[in-house]
Amino acid sequence: MNAPSSSSAARSPEGREQVRVLIVDDHAVVRRGIRAYLEVLDDLQVVAEAGDGQEALDRLEAMAAHGELPDVVLIDLLMPKMDGAAATARITECFPGVRVVVLTSFGEMERVHAALANGASGYLLKDAEPPEVITAIRVAARGDVFLDPAVARRLTQEIVSPPTGIGALTTRERDVLVLVASGRSNQEIADELVISERTARTHVSNVLRKLQLTSRTQAALVAVRAGLVPPQN
Repeated sequence: MNAPSSSSAARSPEGREQVRVLIVDDHAVVRRGIRAYLEVLDDLQVVAEAGDGQEALDRLEAMAAHGELPDVVLIDLLMPKMDGAAATARITECFPGVRVVVLTSFGEMERVHAALANGASGYLLKDAEPPEVITAIRVAARGDVFLDPAVARRLTQEIVSPPTGIGALTTRERDVLVLVASGRSNQEIADELVISERTARTHVSNVLRKLQLTSRTQAALVAVRAGLVPPQN
């Protein structure tokens, strides 16, 4: 379901092409606040709002049918029905001409990596100043990437000094390591974390790979030494 963005872009009074924006957040007051400070700018136009990822996809499909796709989707991560990470992946797959900028309260690197891997063109924290949000939208519309300065610093640090050992594990992988050390099977891990058995198996494999281990027994020893679980009597 690929569709081009609108070919008849509107222009600001100064003749600049306007950037069309779709705001996606499950809090109406947040959407209204963002709309308020975007709409005072001549080169930005808020064309629609959505309260979750699924509603955003429905709106984009309807807009695509009329050749009126936005240029940028400004989206939160934690939302009902379909979260921002999943929606970002769907948007960039189904509407490749539309750029996605994440605006969220969550700055964990696991979430940053997931958003960027899913095709996001920007990642901002909600304590960002309005000029940063505006810049991120404009940069994304040009086809470039804009990152919150704090996020950019952490990404740079990862490149310069990549984490090793337990520090290399994501939050979910640490949870899996604890369950492995407790003697849980892949299916039991899946049940505990409410994921599929296949996903649990993948997490276990990633844990072993990152810790450079070859067995679950070795992983259990690492978890005990790291103080994640008490020694088994």
